[in-house]
Amino acid sequence: MKAAILFLFSFQLFHPNLLTAAGDEFYAGKTVHFVVGFSAGGGYDVYTRAIARHIAKHLPGRPSTVVENMPGAGSLIAANYLYHRARPDGLTIGNFIGPLVLQQVLGNKAATFDGRKFGWIGVPASDHAVCIFNNSSRVTNMKQWLSIDKPPKLGGVAPGSNTSDVPRILKEGLNVPMQLVDGHKGTAEIALAMEAGEIDGSCWSWLGMKATMRNQLESGNLSVVVQVALASHPELKKVPLAIEFAKTDLAKELIRVGSLMYSSALRPYAVPPGTPPEQLASLRKAFLETMKDSDFLVDAKKAQLEIDPIDGAETAKIFTDLYKMQPTTIERLKDLLLPKGAKD
Repeated sequence: MKAAILFLFSFQLFHPNLLTAAGDEFYAGKTVHFVVGFSAGGGYDVYTRAIARHIAKHLPGRPSTVVENMPGAGSLIAANYLYHRARPDGLTIGNFIGPLVLQQVLGNKAATFDGRKFGWIGVPASDHAVCIFNNSSRVTNMKQWLSIDKPPKLGGVAPGSNTSDVPRILKEGLNVPMQLVDGHKGTAEIALAMEAGEIDGSCWSWLGMKATMRNQLESGNLSVVVQVALASHPELKKVPLAIEFAKTDLAKELIRVGSLMYSSALRPYAVPPGTPPEQLASLRKAFLETMKDSDFLVDAKKAQLEIDPIDGAETAKIFTDLYKMQPTTIERLKDLLLPKGAKD
């Protein structure tokens, strides 16, 4: 025993970096799997594939990366998979819609996770919810939407997604006429449905729209009607804020909460509960380094992806704070956002 201890001591004395290097090379020869909760071609998919192409160079051991799409239930399938089935070994990263954590706080029994227990890696950029319409729908501005006699069809994914929750908040707060059509697998499918004339419009993030519907937006056949945010996006200065149309304190509060929910933490990245702290730390560091990587930023610019990252610690705080909301606020949001039969 003494001989073994002496050997290790002398080994570290004369080779001080070798044992550390072994730990630093954790990812060597391994594959990091990204699980995206939406279909290929949508905003979440585009962001994730760009990140996956560049993050390996910032991880010890330079692993390979693979992106897998796991669409369904507004990315709830992916979130539940990450929480319950993915191995907590630092090799699986999930990307799902952040407001699903709110759904769990509100008591949606289908959200079988605790948002406080994920290992949050970060968010590539704050989002900015907007509503767009085909010009053929006869809705090209907010005044037309408020006064139109035939409710336009808006495409949604599922409760917990911005495509479903933002329209519900606007209908409750502003009494806008609409028919919400849930069940799409992702924003790419919604974009196709809009192009085919099956639906009239949709509400989701401006960042995602620019990535998913660039050609349609450039054609001039779509109109951005309203922003669900607390401040205007620099590119949308002429588009009004939803809160400007709110006439009651309740309406203002609903839109304020909606603006917060579907901005900062809309597209987070996380690892399963129980992931070793050292792996989580490595992934957080690599994520932030990737956000500054010049080659990544070139790719992001080509894909029209905005980059304004939020680190893992701040992302974790955003979700933890959801569990501290006042009971009266939670009850009101339950009535508005939880699907029928979803309560505990």
